[in-house]
Amino acid sequence: MSDAMRDAVREAARYFPTAIVSGRCRDKVYNFVRLAELYYAGSHGMDIKVPAKKSSFRKANSKAVLFQPASKFLPMIDEVYKTLLDATKSTPGVKVENNKFCLSVHFRCVDEKRWTFLADQVMSVLMEYPMLRLTSGRKVLEIRPIIKWDKGRPWNSYWNPLGLLTAKMCCLCILAMTEQTKMLSGC
Repeated sequence: MSDAMRDAVREAARYFPTAIVSGRCRDKVYNFVRLAELYYAGSHGMDIKVPAKKSSFRKANSKAVLFQPASKFLPMIDEVYKTLLDATKSTPGVKVENNKFCLSVHFRCVDEKRWTFLADQVMSVLMEYPMLRLTSGRKVLEIRPIIKWDKGRPWNSYWNPLGLLTAKMCCLCILAMTEQTKMLSGC
């Protein structure tokens, strides 16, 4: 994230509760953005952290709050991650990423002739894990727990009950995506 973009987000956070919601691991997103006053939701909103830092939207001496609706899946996700690393190691260019509550198998750098083979490898691993589902994105296969959850759910299921969003508050949504963020997979 450029300094100018970081400054713009910091300024917006002075006036609105500001959240970064990503499919990536919350810690990776925080290291990219580096603004402690923001709300972060990683793993497609399955790993939420509310800032401890005092702001106009949080009371003094509040503690950081974590919300992780898929925490019971962590051992399974770690097991599948290790299995996928082993199963895909013979495919040049593949990158298996552990996003804590979901896994990403990036194939942006894989020869197109091997895409079907790679997808078959991933699906064969998942046959042993019926509580996980496979989705796809732009040159990425994603493995997620089967729970009723998506990136938009934190707004209704978590932030509203905490009183972080009220009828009087304005909600400003900005989608900031660049080729740089897409290329974080390491290609």
